[in-house]
Amino acid sequence: MRAALVQLSVTDDPEANLPATLGHIRAAAEAGAGFVLTPECTGCLSSSREHQRRIFRHEEEDATLAALRDQAARSGVWLLVGSLGLLTHDGDGRFANRSFLIGPDGAIVARYDKIHMFDVNVSETEVYRESAAYRPGARAVLADTPFGRIGMTVCYDLRFPHLYRRLAQAGAEILTVPAAFNHLTGAAHWEVLLRARAIETGCIVLAPAQTGFHAEVHGKGRRTHGHSLAVAPWGEVLADAGTEPGVTLVDLDLSQVARARHRVPSLGHDRPFEGP
Repeated sequence: MRAALVQLSVTDDPEANLPATLGHIRAAAEAGAGFVLTPECTGCLSSSREHQRRIFRHEEEDATLAALRDQAARSGVWLLVGSLGLLTHDGDGRFANRSFLIGPDGAIVARYDKIHMFDVNVSETEVYRESAAYRPGARAVLADTPFGRIGMTVCYDLRFPHLYRRLAQAGAEILTVPAAFNHLTGAAHWEVLLRARAIETGCIVLAPAQTGFHAEVHGKGRRTHGHSLAVAPWGEVLADAGTEPGVTLVDLDLSQVARARHRVPSLGHDRPFEGP
């Protein structure tokens, strides 16, 4: 299976962002990719809650999702939409940060709502409280495809290894980590965390990312790290997209999963213990 990591540098305008995303998906398909992945916040990246409330839609009304489903069908590819910000029907009024796996017929095969919220103090000037606007998901998600079983995660989930272990022990062979990783934490932690999750689970890890400075009309803008990565089950980096938007192709060999787990079968070595 040839996979394609789509690296984006979106703004806070979903309509303006969509043509480039669709173009990258078409280019990936033309290059032979059967599985195309986009980053977290594929529709837009905005720091303004007021702007988000104006432009976000419920899943069934979201124009970006509809266009991406149509493009998946036109191109005949499996498409992981890293995530979209969506209105929910929950009583507290918070949004969902939802990842979608779309089949080559355009149907939604699986949905995953980001579990872990990015509530951090990166620096004195960069403070994030994702939970103030987004309600966390509560369910881990596996999806079956003809080329392997996929465990779906999003961005900040990367720092919680127990989620990945559960997915791998439940049969995941590929782990998806679409992200809009902060440029400071990304430079320090992005690659090493992705390689660690691959090594710990014996999975292939695919992590499409946002990159560069994201201009906002209704906010201050922010920077993301880029460097979309594909990592083998033994920990080798198979592909690194650097910092420019575009498509990075990688040929996946699922037999590497079985080989890595045979060499170090740690997924079956859990033992109960007491304390602390």
